[in-house]
Amino acid sequence: MTAVWHVGTVAETRTETRTETGTGRSLLLEVPGWGGNIAGQHVDVRLTAEDGYQAVRSYSLASSGAGQMLQLAVDKLPDGEVSPYLVDDIMPGDQLEIRGPLGGWFIWTPDMTDSVQLIAGGSGVVPLMAMIRSHAAVGSAAPFRLLYSVRQPDDAFFRTELDTPAPGVDVTWLYTRSAPEGWDRPAGRVTAADLAALTFPPSDDPAIFVCGPTGFVEAVASALVGLGHDPGRIKTERFGGK
Repeated sequence: MTAVWHVGTVAETRTETRTETGTGRSLLLEVPGWGGNIAGQHVDVRLTAEDGYQAVRSYSLASSGAGQMLQLAVDKLPDGEVSPYLVDDIMPGDQLEIRGPLGGWFIWTPDMTDSVQLIAGGSGVVPLMAMIRSHAAVGSAAPFRLLYSVRQPDDAFFRTELDTPAPGVDVTWLYTRSAPEGWDRPAGRVTAADLAALTFPPSDDPAIFVCGPTGFVEAVASALVGLGHDPGRIKTERFGGK
């Protein structure tokens, strides 16, 4: 079935990150006719200028399940056409055109009972957050682990929620530029040694979801295969400019 365009109204906005490296914001939208979505899916957002010019960008959903409410989370890129408006300008009561839900591969559903390893870089945590929330909502017994890499503490999306995860979810933080004072691991990029120590071992045959910037995703996926994980069990989603 072809996804149709809906008109959603912004119900709430929330600043998620605010640092010298960028600003992130989440948007709660009420979308009449929205039939819900599966954790991991995304939507297209379309903006139309007064002269008729249109820009369409894809954004992951931090929410899942039935109902007319959905949540986007957006990281602003200064040279972007859409993200600066969503982060800096849009306000409650404003409307957005939304098409979706889209995607049927990078998803987690409650009938999946295997161990799940989530690995996120920056705003790549957004669709993984939907999976974590879905896991909690249905009371899934599947073991969940999230390895979340951010530049520095203030760059994390959903910090408060992830600092007190639901039962059955283990969250580990890695910092690439600046770690909190007294942090055991010095700041630096995610390495194969980190993955070996902080994720499910290949012998557990976990379902693995990796999301983040292209370079991060490619490096992590390659390292996981090198550690002995089945490439067929690794699902990736990457993003570029928006």
